[in-house]
Amino acid sequence: MKIYRHLPDILTRDKLGAVAIGNFDGVHLGHKRVIKEAGDVARIINIPWTVLTFEPHPREFFRNNLPPFRLTPFRAKVQRIKELGVDVIVVLKFDLQLCHCEAEAFIKHVLVDGLAARHVIAGYDFHFGHKRKGDCSMLLQFGKKLGYDFTAVSAASDDGGGIYASTKIRELLQEGDIVRARKILGRPFSISGIVKSGARLGRKIGYPTANISLGSYVRPRFGIYVVRAFFELNPDLPPLQGVANIGTRPTVNGKQELLESFFFDFKGDLYGQRLNIELLKFIRPEEKFPDVKAMASQIAKDCEVGRAYFQ
Repeated sequence: MKIYRHLPDILTRDKLGAVAIGNFDGVHLGHKRVIKEAGDVARIINIPWTVLTFEPHPREFFRNNLPPFRLTPFRAKVQRIKELGVDVIVVLKFDLQLCHCEAEAFIKHVLVDGLAARHVIAGYDFHFGHKRKGDCSMLLQFGKKLGYDFTAVSAASDDGGGIYASTKIRELLQEGDIVRARKILGRPFSISGIVKSGARLGRKIGYPTANISLGSYVRPRFGIYVVRAFFELNPDLPPLQGVANIGTRPTVNGKQELLESFFFDFKGDLYGQRLNIELLKFIRPEEKFPDVKAMASQIAKDCEVGRAYFQ
């Protein structure tokens, strides 16, 4: 798979593809339908399978003072798309120039001149261009003029008729409903990052933790979760099982929002490791205990719940 950050860099052999276009934050089941539709087209007519996406997310560009909301920051999004088997990912920088680009110009200069797209695929509600004036009707209309085919992929929904959407996933995570969020994502929600050193309080009370900054990830409901962690740079290593706290550690007057994970039966050093940590079960909300001893007693109970989950 190849990743391009600039249109002029795209090699001729990587053009003329079936291009799925979208923000794809979360790469949930609805997004996968769009991307896989492009893959089906690419296989049928033997052309590159391409995904076109944007970074930063337009919502971050327009309102950079918003609370963190990403389901998949850039690195995680690219990894999820890569796992689907695409040939090419094109990541356009969403800046002032792209923001002011008229929809018609975007079609001509990006899709036609830049990518030489033979087939463009987008979700039914995709909008683009200055003031979001571009839509699927425009993509279809201009395709007839400029020589590319276009497919709008209808909404994907669950058995109850709920449409798969990134906004819904964020809401569910903030409510602590990771089971329903998992159904829309098609996998457990996970947070990826490098383990940082901390105050080592957990080690002192018998529960050493691996601490990861939440960065630009949406904040799930603060509380205790059953987790499973994978070594991103060493995928052959067995995953770790444990429990984690997401929050600010009010018992010790913590301020920084962290993911702190304690892994069962693990004695090694994780500092500097890049872990991908899946949230599997919400146990309880974060709370402030009267002292560290009371907190340690509750952690022992949380670990019992966690171990039972994996049995």
